[in-house]
Amino acid sequence: MRDEVSLKSNNFYHCMNYTRLEKQLQDPAFDFLKRILQMRGAEIFLVGGAVRDALLNRPTKDYDFVVRGIPAPELELLLKKSGIVNLVGKTFGVFKFDPKTRYKIQDTRYKPLEPFDIALPRTEHSLSMAGGYKDFEVQSDHKLSIEDDLKRRDFTVNAIAFKLKVKSEKLKVIEVIDPSDGLKDLELKTMRAVGEPEQRFKEDFSRILRGLRFACQLDFEIEAETKSAMKKLAPNLNDQKNSEWIVPRETIGREVVKMFVLDPLKAFGLFESFNLFEVLMPEILKGIGCPQPPNWHTEGDVFEHTRLAMKILREKDFLKEFPKFSYDAEAVFGTLLHDIGKPYTIQTPEKDGTDRIRFNNHEAVGAKIAREIAERLKLSVYPKESPYHIDIGNLSWIIEKHLIPVKEKVDEMKKTTFEKYFFSDRYPSQKLLALSLADELATIHENGLADTSNYYYIKEKMQEMTKQVLDKSKPPRPIISGTDVMKVLNMPSGPKIGEILELLREEQLSGGIRTRKQALEFLKKLNK
Repeated sequence: MRDEVSLKSNNFYHCMNYTRLEKQLQDPAFDFLKRILQMRGAEIFLVGGAVRDALLNRPTKDYDFVVRGIPAPELELLLKKSGIVNLVGKTFGVFKFDPKTRYKIQDTRYKPLEPFDIALPRTEHSLSMAGGYKDFEVQSDHKLSIEDDLKRRDFTVNAIAFKLKVKSEKLKVIEVIDPSDGLKDLELKTMRAVGEPEQRFKEDFSRILRGLRFACQLDFEIEAETKSAMKKLAPNLNDQKNSEWIVPRETIGREVVKMFVLDPLKAFGLFESFNLFEVLMPEILKGIGCPQPPNWHTEGDVFEHTRLAMKILREKDFLKEFPKFSYDAEAVFGTLLHDIGKPYTIQTPEKDGTDRIRFNNHEAVGAKIAREIAERLKLSVYPKESPYHIDIGNLSWIIEKHLIPVKEKVDEMKKTTFEKYFFSDRYPSQKLLALSLADELATIHENGLADTSNYYYIKEKMQEMTKQVLDKSKPPRPIISGTDVMKVLNMPSGPKIGEILELLREEQLSGGIRTRKQALEFLKKLNK
């Protein structure tokens, strides 16, 4: 016992400090729990990710509760008095609840709250062991023990509950229930399936990806038997029933995007060791053994170059330049797939008579393949406002253009070309630069060093182009329009107007033209 909290597990968490969690529970958004606890026989348990995150001293925004002792109809009526209730699982006692009280969270370490999941204790039985979420029989019972509810969950670290009670008008944690030794696994930083691993994953194959995502999110290792079952059953992620995917591609997209954004290098390694590239992205495996010119790529073949680029995304040289894009889904997947076209375009002196190993047009071929992968795996599943959102057009564009900062002679590049690629309003210019830097840092030359001179030259030129304006993310606006050109030169609309505008823009971006008067004088000289 500590501070009246009963902890039914090892000594490691006997020093658990509930201050942050209990402070959060005093938010008015949680007042409905106090009203429920006034009902005779009612018990409330905080379960799932919020418990795990509290034990790891991590912030959370998702709160799930299990309510015992109150039948579903009565619970629904109680909730409706306190907020908006959506019956996401009426037949098995799950309510999505949004309290009327607007929350005013003072602690900025917490993210805004999501609507709460409120459920009765449940048991789940797989109807077919076919691995699909539709193949479950779920039964709720308000009299069922919390231990039985927890034993149906996926991983031990997610199968812990906090029993809540009102003390001195405040919600308090009074007991920790841990029937599967999840606290021990939290201490060991281990993902372990609840019960028999193979059975647990056969119930729902998507748990395989979910476990890997948690390993990336928490930086945990996967316990041996759990790992063996996950690896064995991973090919079943592509199973179909009646011409439909057993695991929806949207589910796969959500988990895959999230794990790679959370920890790019670890996700890459897990995909490799669990044979998930073979299952979901076999195109990437073609990079194994695909050679590169040794004078530019001493880091190894295309696969190893990609691995190194993923590692770079979390290293200081990259983070210093692009801290935001290190956790940006389009930048991460652009890095993962940037050279995926190389194995399809390789030419060698031995086979093709080229002067050296070449990958002509691999960036365009790779952009097409990346689009196919993104569409196949539904990588665009997250909404635009999400940090995990991927616009497939943007992803394809940065891959198709990723050699521009490398292949072009940047010191001879026109200012208008700089503007087109690095200041675009239509395309993600900064992500193109971020991918370019990751690619350069992962290209190890014969001297053992990466050459980032092109990136820093581009950065310097961009700064020069924006020094005259307050918004340093964009160059100055064009001074005159095509209409002005046609009027001054008495010319009809046509391609020639565009050429003249480009000349004017080049002169403006170079600093030769700064005012409308100077631009008009420049036009008059062209007319002579």
